[in-house]
Amino acid sequence: MSRFRGAYTMLAKDDPTETTAAAAAQPPSPEPPDNDLPVSNIDEKRHLWSRSAYPGSLLFNLATFILPALYSTLSKLWVSSINSSLVVTTDAYTYMSTAAEAVNEGLPRAAWVIIGDKSSRTLAARLQLTHTLILFQTGLGLLLAVIFASAAPEFAAAFVPVEVRRESLTYVRIGAWTVLGQVVETAVASCTRAMDRPDVPLVIGSVKFAVNIVLDLLVISRFHVGGWTPSVNMQAGVQLACQVAAAGVGLGYFLWRESWDGVVVGEEGKGSLRPSLGALKVLARPGVVTFAESAVRNAIYLWLVTTIVALGTVYATAWGIFNTIRWGLIMVPVQALEQTALQFIGHGWGRWRKYVGVENLRPPATSWKQMYGIVWPALWSLGLALAFEVPMAVFLSVFGARPFALYISGSEEVADVTAHMWRTIDWCYIFYAMSTQLATVLLATRPRWYLYQSLASNLLYVLPWAIVCQVKDLDEANAWTYHSLVFGGSLVFSFIDILVFDAVWAWTLMKGRAKLEVFRE
Repeated sequence: MSRFRGAYTMLAKDDPTETTAAAAAQPPSPEPPDNDLPVSNIDEKRHLWSRSAYPGSLLFNLATFILPALYSTLSKLWVSSINSSLVVTTDAYTYMSTAAEAVNEGLPRAAWVIIGDKSSRTLAARLQLTHTLILFQTGLGLLLAVIFASAAPEFAAAFVPVEVRRESLTYVRIGAWTVLGQVVETAVASCTRAMDRPDVPLVIGSVKFAVNIVLDLLVISRFHVGGWTPSVNMQAGVQLACQVAAAGVGLGYFLWRESWDGVVVGEEGKGSLRPSLGALKVLARPGVVTFAESAVRNAIYLWLVTTIVALGTVYATAWGIFNTIRWGLIMVPVQALEQTALQFIGHGWGRWRKYVGVENLRPPATSWKQMYGIVWPALWSLGLALAFEVPMAVFLSVFGARPFALYISGSEEVADVTAHMWRTIDWCYIFYAMSTQLATVLLATRPRWYLYQSLASNLLYVLPWAIVCQVKDLDEANAWTYHSLVFGGSLVFSFIDILVFDAVWAWTLMKGRAKLEVFRE
């Protein structure tokens, strides 16, 4: 664990301007404080298990991600107990969320390189940026909800099998408003993680999980109260109520914590906390890049999904259950490790930028020591992801995929198709786990490079195969041959792609050839 402590001060030790004033102002702690940062009671003493240290933040993120993943699995079980043929209907919300990802991955993903820079931005400035981001995202979420609700018939026609399309229209309309809560939740979670407050997303996830379980038991479970017959639309209503409640409680908790720590802002000095157009412009420069990356990636994915839905209920249901497996509980460690790595790479990058000069767009050559001080969170996350994902993939291939699919769908045919899907490309998700952690280096430092590597993967590999799937005469017998090449092959291609871009990123820094950007008003 001593390596965690050393990484925090790796860059600070290289800084010849470092002073000991902050160290004298604080009592001894297990590791040297960040002497170039303002001393405040928000900058906690970095015990390994605190939220501002890698192990502590990782635990917060694991707890945060496991709750919604567990509920998403349970929700399919509830719907299956109501009507197993409508399990595929719940995927409509998944595809709505995918369509909204460009918004959720636009400005919120800019938080790591902007709000995460605590070395050269004051606390007041970071809070103003946070308030601006949350307000702007709330407006976009409201706009998306109105669009999805108004276009429910068209959306259902594209993403719900014809056999259950009529019964799914109300579900789609309710789910449209759930997107609003999801957008607010994502904005609050991204900002607060970048500010070393992973307890806020944990509160959001805990509230959502607890309220969902209680309402599901009372409304749609086999033990529900009242004399009504549970329906899939009731499940959508419960999901909407809990999403909005969780986002509201999370936002309220963040503002309460902020007011509780408000004296620090006053001590730190000048700066308005109100949302501003200037703050939005700062966020927009990297935010436009991450928005474009997500828009291209998800547009191609949704185009592919239409070919899956067109194959009928069995194949579409199997695909939905396959997604529950791959993006459910087994991906919780990958997501938690990614968010933790982004948090601390953002801090390290901000410290290094301050050291070389924030306005210096052509910094001198970077040493190995300084480089490690930036990228160590990604390396640790990579190792931990491999330690979990390899045995989990083997276990699910041998024991878990088919029984799980059979339990949810109640269909031997669906279970067989799902098991075949998983066994074909399960090994590809090991590459996904690795590439996700390696991509954090670009996302938290050079968002434009993150866009370039994504475009390379999607335009050079995914798009050509997506076109093949559109023009090929697919049926249930041959469809997976092509879909597996798209989804599995893209994960392997992306891994090679990100290795190349990370290597070039490191080379430009170490040779002093990097051309940086300044995200300032």
